[in-house]
Order: sequence, then structure tokens, then C-alpha cells
Amino acid sequence: MQPTDDFDPSRVTRSLLRRSRQGALATLTVEGGAPYCSLVNTASHPDGSPILLISRLALHTRNLLADPRVSLMLDQRAPGDPLEGARIMLGGEAEEAGEAERSLLRRRYLAVHPSAQVFVDFKDFSFFRIKPTSLHLVAGFGRIIDLAPEQYLTDLTDADSMLEAEAGAVEHMNADHRDALNLYATKLLGAEAGDWRCTGCDLDGLDLQDGMSAALRLDFPRRIVTPIDLRKVLRELAEQARTLNG
Repeated sequence: MQPTDDFDPSRVTRSLLRRSRQGALATLTVEGGAPYCSLVNTASHPDGSPILLISRLALHTRNLLADPRVSLMLDQRAPGDPLEGARIMLGGEAEEAGEAERSLLRRRYLAVHPSAQVFVDFKDFSFFRIKPTSLHLVAGFGRIIDLAPEQYLTDLTDADSMLEAEAGAVEHMNADHRDALNLYATKLLGAEAGDWRCTGCDLDGLDLQDGMSAALRLDFPRRIVTPIDLRKVLRELAEQARTLNG
């Protein structure tokens, strides 16, 4: 089905990938290949692909180690009928993180799941990233569409300096600019005031979280690829929020 004029399926998908903290993971059982579904916590890579921290003692981990093909459903939790919220069914292959990637996945996962700090270094736990191959979006009547990975993943080309600066930028925003983060959440995204903090930033936007109760995605008005670009766009958004606050 084709998207309607006022519907941006790529943006909806990116937002769900960035904001989701839990999902239903479907794997194929080692014996017999029957479908097996489990609840998992998720985070996102800078390109938007899902990150998992899972134990080798879990059945779903044993399943995907034998057959990396998985499906992950993420949904927009909203009051009322849960079927009225947007949801995505993402298909792909789960790849265990190597040493070169582990520190990045660890940092981004712990930013949204700080309680995992107590077991993240246990020997049986490993980080996996789901490399998407297909995606089915259901976002309401007339808003059902299949998307290719390049339509919703963030292109990280020529953004090495931005990726290297992300950890410092997140730390700086949380230490020195909590007022701006609260303005982003309340004035630009219409959320209630809370203890909003930054959990990540990438070329397309900023991720915000209030404890474990709510997560928001603030889209940038343009793609940014350097720390200078990031400072400029955050300052512009803060000024816009303060104007609305006045």
C-alpha cells in the first residue's frame, strides 16, 4: 500500500526504532525450527538498527546462534486499543558484536537501560546487533507499507567525527544543559515536565528519556555530520523552544 500524502513512513519507522525500549523477538528453535517468541530489551545503534544484550543461557540466544534469522516487533505503547498504535515488524539477522564494536553498543545500551550495569559484564551475556533485511510498518488505516533498510536506517557516511564526539556530547548535555533538554521535551515535543536526559544523538536527531517511563525522539531539521553542526542545531532548537516558552 502506498503512503498517504500526510504520512512519512520512514520518519515513523526511525522514531519507533529510536524510542523503543522493549520488543518481541522471534527466533527459530534449534530443534525442529518452530517459531519462538520472547520479550527483550532493546537499544539502537547510531544507524538505527536494534541492539540486544542477551544471555547465552536464554533459549532465544541459543536459537539465533544456530540460525541468525530473527524478527523483532516494536510497537508504540499508547492508551486505549493497542492495535491503534504504530508498530513495525523488522526481519533480519542477529550478529554478535566483535571487540571493535562492543564498546559502542555497550555505551548506547546502558544509556537507555542503566540497570543492566549490574550484569552487563557477566561472561554469559553478549551484545548482538540485528542487521535488517525487511520491515513491515503498520501505522493505522491506509498506513501500511514495506520499507527497505535504506529507507529508514541513518546513513553514517562521512560522519566519523560526529560518531566519535557523541559520548562527550551526551555527557555534556546531561551535565550542563538539563534545562534545554526539558525545553526540548516540553515545548518542542509536547511532553510533560520531568527528569529528561539525553541518551544518544546521531546524524538525524536526539534521543531523550525520563527515567524508564517515557522516551522521545527529537528530529533535527537537517542532517548533521560534525560536532560543530551538532552544537549549531542544538542551539537553534533551544532558542526555538525558549521562544515558545516565552
